[in-house]
Amino acid sequence: MKIIPAKLRDAVVSPRRGLVIVTLLSALGITASASDPSVPVKDTVKGPEQQQGKGRHWFQVGVASWYGHYFQGKKTANGESYDMNGLTCAHRSLPLGSWIRVTNLKNRKSVFVRVNDRGPVPENRIVDLSYGAAKAVGISGIAKVKLETLRPGDPEMARQLIAQLQMPVAVGQGI
Repeated sequence: MKIIPAKLRDAVVSPRRGLVIVTLLSALGITASASDPSVPVKDTVKGPEQQQGKGRHWFQVGVASWYGHYFQGKKTANGESYDMNGLTCAHRSLPLGSWIRVTNLKNRKSVFVRVNDRGPVPENRIVDLSYGAAKAVGISGIAKVKLETLRPGDPEMARQLIAQLQMPVAVGQGI
């Protein structure tokens, strides 16, 4: 059984996009430490975060904000330069390099982002999104969101992630 259609398999992929695809696909096959219940999470988590049994599912609900041009090009916690148009975020406790799905609870738009920084600074917020990620889910200030870690072996989440990679995210000049 071929998982990748011939049209996609034979397509020319830029090195940067190829690196992102390889990273995401390998994340789908490796159990992320973000699903570990020992990871400390602030008291902004609401409800029963984990189901009983093997299939634990971590999520967090709270307020998200975004950061943009002031931090453009500055170093993030993992040492890379901040790209305000990238799909990244800052989280207090999730491991750097983790992939999470951010869903705007007002309009139900969601996007996958990579944790590459620490934050947010205000205690009442759970995540700081890059400008590009905030734009993708329709956040222009602050908004209530749900965070979910990438679940290895979840085919629906994998399909959504691959669909996001195939769809370019257009970012305008202002929110």
